[in-house]
Amino acid sequence: MRNAIDIGNGLIITTDNSGGIGEKPGDLVTVPDRFTAYFAARVALLEQWAAQAEPISILLHNFSGSTSWEKYVAGIHDLFTEAGLQTPPISGSSETNMTLLQSAMVVTIIGRTSEQPIDEEVKWFTYGIPLVGNEVLNRAADIASMRVLKEAMEIGLIQQLWPVGSRGILEEVRSMVDNETANVESELDITKTAGPSTVVLLAIPTTRIEKAKTFFGALLRELNIYI
Repeated sequence: MRNAIDIGNGLIITTDNSGGIGEKPGDLVTVPDRFTAYFAARVALLEQWAAQAEPISILLHNFSGSTSWEKYVAGIHDLFTEAGLQTPPISGSSETNMTLLQSAMVVTIIGRTSEQPIDEEVKWFTYGIPLVGNEVLNRAADIASMRVLKEAMEIGLIQQLWPVGSRGILEEVRSMVDNETANVESELDITKTAGPSTVVLLAIPTTRIEKAKTFFGALLRELNIYI
């Protein structure tokens, strides 16, 4: 279940943070705070989906100053709107006593597990391209779409989803299959960081592969896993 925490009673906690990315003069990557929050929330939401859970509440921890709070909230709303979901209640706090030189924030999502899908024979694919830093700004069309993923789950095209983070495709596969010597074959760079999960791993039922190729388009690529 990747980076999700099961706290019992069907509740799942996932989280992601961002530092040095935002609107402050000292930030390493200059982007609107709204953009920063969107991608932090994106990672946490993908982790929920990987755990077969749906969000019910969000905690926002803002270290960038009080003026950033509403921008961060707007970015979270942007994500859920794109995914076709209603934004859960958002609570949290802002650091207002100390002024940091760089932006910093955390998004934590609490979700509830849903019914597990029926197990079928599957084939693994990647959807999206590993991107990081300013690439995320400049190559939006190469990023796995949250709306497309949500629709694919609803119509049964995806049996399992696994977000790729900073460790890259190869290390995520090894973590997923719990085998440190597993290897993969892909058209993509399997060691490059995927930043805010710009690419995800998808297990697609073999009976639905052709439909999935049409549904996802050119960003869907075969992933061969060797254990």
